Amino acid sequence: MPSQTAQTALEALRAFTTVVADTGRFDQMAHYRPQDATTNPSLILKAVGQPMGQALLARVLHEQASQSVDWRVLHLLVGFGQEILNIIPGRVSTEVDARLSFDTKATVDQAVNILQLYQEAGVGPDRVLIKIAATWEGIEAARQLERMGIHCNLTLLFSMSQALACADAGVTLISPFVGRITDWAKAHGQSWDSADQDPGVQSVRRIFQAYKARGVQTQIMGASFRNTAQVLALAGCDLLTVSPDLLGELSTQTAPADFRPSLVSHVAADRQAPADGSLAWPADRSEAAFRFELNQDALATEKLAEGIRLFHADGQKLRALLA
Repeated sequence: MPSQTAQTALEALRAFTTVVADTGRFDQMAHYRPQDATTNPSLILKAVGQPMGQALLARVLHEQASQSVDWRVLHLLVGFGQEILNIIPGRVSTEVDARLSFDTKATVDQAVNILQLYQEAGVGPDRVLIKIAATWEGIEAARQLERMGIHCNLTLLFSMSQALACADAGVTLISPFVGRITDWAKAHGQSWDSADQDPGVQSVRRIFQAYKARGVQTQIMGASFRNTAQVLALAGCDLLTVSPDLLGELSTQTAPADFRPSLVSHVAADRQAPADGSLAWPADRSEAAFRFELNQDALATEKLAEGIRLFHADGQKLRALLA
């Protein structure tokens, strides 16, 4: 345990990065006091197994008994968001249905419905991020929503091609996934000696460098962490969304006295674009070019498809509870 005078790793991290809670549980948010919070169907499914989540589920079933199952799901998601916003000072991310990942118009329509439900509950648009999978259709939906004043968080992001398309669309925030890149690399025989060499950490660093070198306003929120070393290796990122388990570990670790945001120092030391041109802004920003670049990235293609399948599966379980 850290001494009373020592700074914890979590405290040190908060000095350089906005810490976001990656959970749907209200009790854990109250304990760790994050600025923002992110949710997804998998986290909400876990949360409805807790007493407060069960009460919210029962309320939606009672109050929305005459509505369709899909409409009840939206009420449940927004209900969780409302409770979360009563605890945190910042924003909550609420995800659109994974089934809409390849339908721009349907994504826009559902996002508008979600925001309308929040507004009817007295929650302003500045406190809500609509979470959308970073497919071509999802990014195009976000482009339209941002023009309407609806802020978006593009998730399931694994590649530079996705990140550059999101920047071009003017989205508010992206969530590059660290741990799922790590999982893929390990499954394909890769190994490394430190968090700095972790492919997931390096992916976020490259995106951070590309954005900051060009003055892109889109915020970067590292997500999907497997250990605290990955989290600390990305200190200095705009935001990091971290699970309660890892927040607990960070709160008991003592930070080095000279702790500095390593992400910023890595970017400052590597301002020149790599020889492979991976930071080059694409001249061709067409749908065909995006799809080809994504197709060339086996990791991103596989993990994006897998992520949509997993969120859809948990969304189906939520619909079954609300049927």
